Amino acid sequence: MFLDRPAQILASIRNGMAARPKMVNIGGRPVLVSGKHSPSDSHRSIERLKLAMAFAAIYLVWGATYLAIRYAVETIPPLIAVSIRHSVAGGVLLAWAYARGFRPKREHWTSGFILGALFFLVGHGTLHWAEQYVGSGLAALLVATEPMFILVLAWMTRQQRIQLLSLLGLGLGVAGVAILMGAELTGKGSTLTGVVAVLVGSLSWASGVVISPKLKLPVDSLARTAVPLVCGASLLWIAAAVSGEFHQVGWAEVSMRSIGGLAFLIVFGSIVAFTAYMWLLQRCPPALVATHTYANPVVAVLLGWLLAGEPLTLRVVVASAAILGAIVLIRRGESVATAESTNQRATEGELRPAMEKVS
Repeated sequence: MFLDRPAQILASIRNGMAARPKMVNIGGRPVLVSGKHSPSDSHRSIERLKLAMAFAAIYLVWGATYLAIRYAVETIPPLIAVSIRHSVAGGVLLAWAYARGFRPKREHWTSGFILGALFFLVGHGTLHWAEQYVGSGLAALLVATEPMFILVLAWMTRQQRIQLLSLLGLGLGVAGVAILMGAELTGKGSTLTGVVAVLVGSLSWASGVVISPKLKLPVDSLARTAVPLVCGASLLWIAAAVSGEFHQVGWAEVSMRSIGGLAFLIVFGSIVAFTAYMWLLQRCPPALVATHTYANPVVAVLLGWLLAGEPLTLRVVVASAAILGAIVLIRRGESVATAESTNQRATEGELRPAMEKVS
């Protein structure tokens, strides 16, 4: 859980920790982590403030996006809302990448449409649609099942083995989802259909995470997100047209709360928080940055309870603990698997010269 890393976060803020240059996959997006930054003594206080604000952005802002989605889809059809969100955010990021010298190729667009369909058409499209019926806190908890789907899909495609800790995490996560779904047929403000839709979106996003390393995406970190965003937005506009949402929307009836929610999603959820996310990946270990996946559901549940009157029942609390505990176990199991794989490669490297001498 993110709460078990306060010392690391504080040390990162104090010292400006940095990871060595490498390709990593965080939050479903393969990114390049650049080299170490060593701020001078005169800039240490500014650097600490930037780190604190960046962590606050990915912890609090991304957690608040679920409530913003709920407000946005109150009077704006969900597919139109998410289409606008990703069109603006993707356009800004693509223009930024273009200004830095990025020039997209045909293979980039092909890969972008594949990921755009998995991440944004299905992943975010179902989430925005479901939040017409499912509370924002509940939706956030269901989206937190993504690491479980990733683990199962990676095992099915023989990309990794499931460790005992990860297996226990899967069981705990399934129990948490079962608790959440137990009363959905009669619970207020949510339906079983909405819950299933969110889980389908989480599975789709996990599928994109698993196949993304095999796709020919741009090397530029901004473009790797901008291209799928723009492609996904294009697919979402088509889906909105096919579903008849253009005939359903009444722009004169759109509330200021919906406009505010959509604006928050575009400016803070997609642009500000993502910029902070990319900036942190250049200065902190990826595992530390990934702790936002623990914080976001907690923030979403609390905001839904405080601001939207969503029930904070014992069932929700127990399910939250189960799902977050499952994520912790799965991540620790992955750490064990990574360490074993590294040790195995090191052992093979030591044995190979000896075997060559014998032969």
